[in-house]
Amino acid sequence: MEITSASGAAALVWLCVAVPLLASGVLLVAGKRVESWGHWLAVGASGLSLLVGSAALVQLIGASPEERAMRVRLYRWFATGDFVVDLSLRVDPLSVTFLMLVTFVGTLIHVYSVGYMEHDPAKTRFFAYLNLFVASMLLLVLGDSYAVMFVGWEGVGLASYLLISFWNQVPAYAAAGKKAFVMNRVGDVGLLAAMMLMVSSFGTVTFDGVAAGAAKAGSGTLLAIGVLLLVGACGKSAQFPLQAWLGDAMAGPTPVSALIHAATMVTAGVYLMVRSGFVYDASDSAQLAVAVIGTVTLVFGAIVGSAKDDMKKVLAASTMSQIGYMMLAAALGPAGAAFAVFHLVTHGFFKANMFLGAGSVMHAMDDEVDMRRFGGLHKRLPVTWATFLAGYLAIIGFPFLSGYFSKDKIIEAAFVGEGWRPWVFGGLTMAVAGLTAFYMSRLFFMVFHGEERFASEGAGAKHPHEAPATMCVPQILLAVGSIGLGFVLNAAGFVEWLEPVVGPAAHGEPVLPVSAITLGTLVLVAAGAGAAWKMYAASPVPTRAPEGNALVRAARADLYQDAFNENVFMKPGMALTSAVAATDARAVDGAVEGVAKGTSAVGRLSTRLQNGYARTYASYMTFGVVIVLVAALAARL
Repeated sequence: MEITSASGAAALVWLCVAVPLLASGVLLVAGKRVESWGHWLAVGASGLSLLVGSAALVQLIGASPEERAMRVRLYRWFATGDFVVDLSLRVDPLSVTFLMLVTFVGTLIHVYSVGYMEHDPAKTRFFAYLNLFVASMLLLVLGDSYAVMFVGWEGVGLASYLLISFWNQVPAYAAAGKKAFVMNRVGDVGLLAAMMLMVSSFGTVTFDGVAAGAAKAGSGTLLAIGVLLLVGACGKSAQFPLQAWLGDAMAGPTPVSALIHAATMVTAGVYLMVRSGFVYDASDSAQLAVAVIGTVTLVFGAIVGSAKDDMKKVLAASTMSQIGYMMLAAALGPAGAAFAVFHLVTHGFFKANMFLGAGSVMHAMDDEVDMRRFGGLHKRLPVTWATFLAGYLAIIGFPFLSGYFSKDKIIEAAFVGEGWRPWVFGGLTMAVAGLTAFYMSRLFFMVFHGEERFASEGAGAKHPHEAPATMCVPQILLAVGSIGLGFVLNAAGFVEWLEPVVGPAAHGEPVLPVSAITLGTLVLVAAGAGAAWKMYAASPVPTRAPEGNALVRAARADLYQDAFNENVFMKPGMALTSAVAATDARAVDGAVEGVAKGTSAVGRLSTRLQNGYARTYASYMTFGVVIVLVAALAARL
């Protein structure tokens, strides 16, 4: 697809990055001086980005498909020889889709945060970080090259660290931020290495240049680039084996969790995979690696989510699993990539909806997150219950809600192919749909239904109450999207909208009839929801978790991912570091200190020899003469 210079509203998309970035700087510098109104500046900055993005969207919709790719060149970043990098932005259906998701959902989260963080003494700094997060994510998705994208990529990593550890006076929260930061840096090494390989192989890091080079590159080069890009995506999108940070990231304020899981951060890896589709379409091995990682993660997240009692960690595990669906879809060719983005957009609405609903529950229950201490909240929080219900039904794929149109398309595409792949990938995606229905129904019933399991009188009493309008209105709007967005996008031809970027959306016939796949998925969803109702709504829920079997205990411990990382990576790394430090102390430092001590000893000896007495110097001279004479006589003999 030919790319042209941007004009009209598309030429102004740089404002989408610049305005929230500028607002972030103003809030950080002004601090307490703008405490009374600074949060509205942050909301306005995000809202202005939404307006500019909406205008660019309208312009693209009005253009013909072959004219829906534009470039906004800002200035020459750097050049060395033939290698040139411009700071340019790309406006096309894929980038504008992400632009709209980030700004719309992000703005609603900003509004919600006004109520949620109302009494926090550092709320101005919080909103500055939120604006930084939005600006970084927008630079990531709008960048016209891997280099520009990488700047936004790192900005997202910084903002997530600052927000996850926002309440860093709590040591565990500070540790959670550091954990996310370090694990993301591991993934970033993969992305950096991929960019280096692009430069050495193709002489460029622009998307168009790499796509042209990939068409002629050898299989080994493409496999290496594809795997390295996947490493980067695993870090940002919390995919196996770099997923351990996501559960701990719930340490941040709940609006942060909503932003990370719905509109920024974890969606970045999916964007990278879809944007780099030309690499994976040309390398079956790299494509298979992405599919395997996505499948492993979607199963992993579903198992973990089924055993957690922390409401936010269930939602975090759910995100891990749903992003796994998207990663798998991105590896299923152009059609799968389009379905991945479709599900990413609908997921952004219903997952933000549920995270904000969880925040309202915490707001009403004195920051309690243990689902075993809730129950019966549908009577106390009717708005939160209704909006959360919309998100819950959407994620499990209830017929004709958003998730039904997007996730079921991925399951259908997973059954396309030859050999073992459609049976393994398709079978597991269908099975996890049932497991998703189980753990999400478990969460919904434990929180909102059954008997109240919290004290309403006496010490530690809870008095649940509905959140203020600034928190409820964003939930209502997201609930509307959770219900109808999938239907609207499907009817509007969203998959075809992405074709200029990802390619033709048509795919082969599944190995099973589509009707059988749909029916089988719905049966498993109904079975999962029914089992959860029987266990957590129709039966009493104990306030303390039973011990459970080995799998349940493993799932509660995140399938021992932290233990594995500590024993395989952290402890050997610490041992290696200690050995290097000891070698440095004993060998390098010892040698340097030995020279210093030897020099000092020679100096002390010389001070004794140079004592200022004439008789001492005369004896030295006499001793020297004797030595010279002895040497001369020895030479004559």
